[in-house]
Amino acid sequence: MKILFLDQSGKPGGAELCLIDIAKPYRDRALVGLFADGSFKNLLQQNSIPVEVLATQTIQVRKESSLTQGLKSLGQIIPLITKVVKRASEYDLIYANTQKALVVGALASLFSRRPLVYHLHDILSQEHFSQTNLRIAINLANRLASLVIANSQASKTAFVQAGGNPDIIKVVYNGFEPKIYQTSESDIKQLKQKLGLEGQFVVGHFSRLAPWKGQHILITALAECPPQVTALLVGDALFGEQDYVQQLHQQVAEMGLENRVKFLGFRSDIPQLMAACEVVAHTSTSPEPFGRVIVEAMLCGRPVVAAKAGGAIELVEHGINGFLVTPGKPQELAQVITTCLQEAQTTATIAHNAQAIASQRFDVTTINQQIAQLLSQYASDQPTG
Repeated sequence: MKILFLDQSGKPGGAELCLIDIAKPYRDRALVGLFADGSFKNLLQQNSIPVEVLATQTIQVRKESSLTQGLKSLGQIIPLITKVVKRASEYDLIYANTQKALVVGALASLFSRRPLVYHLHDILSQEHFSQTNLRIAINLANRLASLVIANSQASKTAFVQAGGNPDIIKVVYNGFEPKIYQTSESDIKQLKQKLGLEGQFVVGHFSRLAPWKGQHILITALAECPPQVTALLVGDALFGEQDYVQQLHQQVAEMGLENRVKFLGFRSDIPQLMAACEVVAHTSTSPEPFGRVIVEAMLCGRPVVAAKAGGAIELVEHGINGFLVTPGKPQELAQVITTCLQEAQTTATIAHNAQAIASQRFDVTTINQQIAQLLSQYASDQPTG
């Protein structure tokens, strides 16, 4: 089966990292078409996955865009669709990995008569998307997609509640390569020395810096934790959220936590950094579609404290393989972090359970087999509508 994968981003987010794993088995007969240039293209090339940047400029439509703003971008979208239709004629299937990719892929599917698969990595709700964008996504998926793959039950539920056809959607969790998340004790020790973290109880936070990702909640919680608790914030602002970054620095200064919070920016050594933490915190204030960071921390053998909403509830069983706290409640978060510090043996057992369960449940080989089965089942379908 020859697959044309489509993705809107030039930067590697969770959906893009997931796409690398899905595209790898097809790399000798696939192409990833991107709508923006950037470091994601380099990552694909490093994994020997054929890639082409199909758009000359970024499509100026965001999740919250109105119909008028959407119509203004038609001048950019039409040449892109034409290009995708031409490419699609050489492939058996169009695989749209993001929402803008769905719009372009659905119309290309109609003209090229190639079946469309949409991988849903979002919770389609008005909390994250404008009414216009929601309607467009649901209508295109319902009319033109042979299959929608949701990355969690939470994503599937939101899709159906927004009017999506329940008969075309299947849940397949993200896959991971467990070997990648193994770090030696000597490497951990070295990294801690380099970062000046010896003797500290380190709580790591790994995600882009954005208000809904809740870094400010961890900083507030930190003030209520014992003084040896230090926070590592790994990630940077991606979508023009520089104001929030300034607010975080200001919050740290006002609370007198300069010596206990380290901003590391974007890093590529995530497994090593996670292994250097005692706890990994996930503090999203809105429901997360999946929660890639949660599984990564589990695979690193680190206990996770996650916000109890969305996909996180499907990944974490409180007190068994991690901890769940109410979103937006720093006091609860501080309490769990302090418990992890004080009850080391219990916490170690939970971390061990997490690693064993995650290694089995999210193994990329098994996940890719599930996706391959679904694709072979739907690849022969022609778009309807």
